[in-house]
Amino acid sequence: MTVDILLLGNPLLWQNSSSVFDFKSGDFVDKVRLLKRTLDEFRWENGFGRGIAAPQIGISQSIIALNLGESSFVLVNPVITGHSVGKFSMWDDCMSFPHLMIRLERYRSIDLKYQDDKGIEHAWNGLGRDESELVQHEVDHLNGILAIDRAIDSRSIIYRSEYEKNRKYFDEFVEYSIPKTIKRPNV
Repeated sequence: MTVDILLLGNPLLWQNSSSVFDFKSGDFVDKVRLLKRTLDEFRWENGFGRGIAAPQIGISQSIIALNLGESSFVLVNPVITGHSVGKFSMWDDCMSFPHLMIRLERYRSIDLKYQDDKGIEHAWNGLGRDESELVQHEVDHLNGILAIDRAIDSRSIIYRSEYEKNRKYFDEFVEYSIPKTIKRPNV
């Protein structure tokens, strides 16, 4: 791993991130590169992971790296501008506590404004459930909120190993399961 991912209990994970203003600085370019590389290496080593927020590697800035199956890209200064009325339940995971699964609720759809790594503004409206839940998770990180903070109740925090052994049982308690985006070669 290029840099250690901060684990549950590190106080930096509960801090708010600051906005990015200088998109041309070498420091910003290096942070984006490091964040994307960390995501890609985590995915390869662990077989899961579609997003990581800068605070998870100790950078308190509003930057998210995503990989939805093609290649990594970033959302800078993302703001959720709208959301559906309806929510759904799911088992969520996180690189900052990779051995846990958290049952929580997310909005079915969101609208988002963000900048790319060049500072160009974009709108991503009507995100589908897969992208919507992922972006909500990562934006929460930027606001110092962890998935564990959103657990439905005390029985909604379980070990990933138990989830994997009893996936059919646990999935009966939710409406949605995170899609697999990583196809690992048989070795």
